[in-house]
Amino acid sequence: MTYRPPKAGKFARPPRRRARGSAFYSLVSVGTVAFVLASWFAASGLKLVNPAFLPSPWDVWSAFAEMAKDGYKGESLLTHILVSLRRLFLALGASLAVAVPLGLAAGTSRLVRAAIDPVIEFYRPLPPLAYYTLLILFLGIGDESKVTLLFLSAFAPLLIGITFAVRRIPEDRIRAARSLGAGGFRLLWSVVLPSCLPDILTGFRTSTGLAYATLVAAEMVAAVSGLGWLVLDASKFLRNDIVFAGVIILGAIALVMDIALRAATRRVSPWLDRQEA
Repeated sequence: MTYRPPKAGKFARPPRRRARGSAFYSLVSVGTVAFVLASWFAASGLKLVNPAFLPSPWDVWSAFAEMAKDGYKGESLLTHILVSLRRLFLALGASLAVAVPLGLAAGTSRLVRAAIDPVIEFYRPLPPLAYYTLLILFLGIGDESKVTLLFLSAFAPLLIGITFAVRRIPEDRIRAARSLGAGGFRLLWSVVLPSCLPDILTGFRTSTGLAYATLVAAEMVAAVSGLGWLVLDASKFLRNDIVFAGVIILGAIALVMDIALRAATRRVSPWLDRQEA
């Protein structure tokens, strides 16, 4: 009797077909970007919109080249970018360092959930700028208040995501690990954390987007450097070419970070990519 491998599932796709499908969707994305750029060129070239409100792509490129060469208001463009990223990464690192252990504890202990839920659910629905004034009063207008604001905006959704990820782990998996001698910290490190890692990265991706949006708002309220401040300051002088250039830079940085996080998620959970193919 010869062994016959099981047939592929009904919805399974061969690797070559998945590759062709990925290439097609990539072309669709490129086509969308090309359509937006073409519409922008047409609208500015035909003067469909007042140039004071919609500068041409060439004007925006010239503004970007000018900032890259001479900087803006005494600081180089790279300095403004690094200042914003420093604030963001400090807050994201702190939120990850606090939310992961606390989320694991809240997911495995009802007592911990009961202790932290009132605080999290009280401030989570509030717009970050609603309590930013209080942070400025206590911490000043320096980076301390901005980093704290970004930390709070990223912390709550990340903590909630980790907590529910832990609670979704199959009970049979926990019992099997305990039957093999795992318990306490070893159980958390060897079973619970790896099981939650894809959800942690997905939640971190969401938290990064929220913190990034809050970063721009925080720099617009009280700052003298950073990309958010650059965009706001340029708008005061009706330099919409610089405003557009700053917004495009912000979007490009966000896109790069999101691609990196998606790549990390696919690396730790490659089955998700196969399911979406």
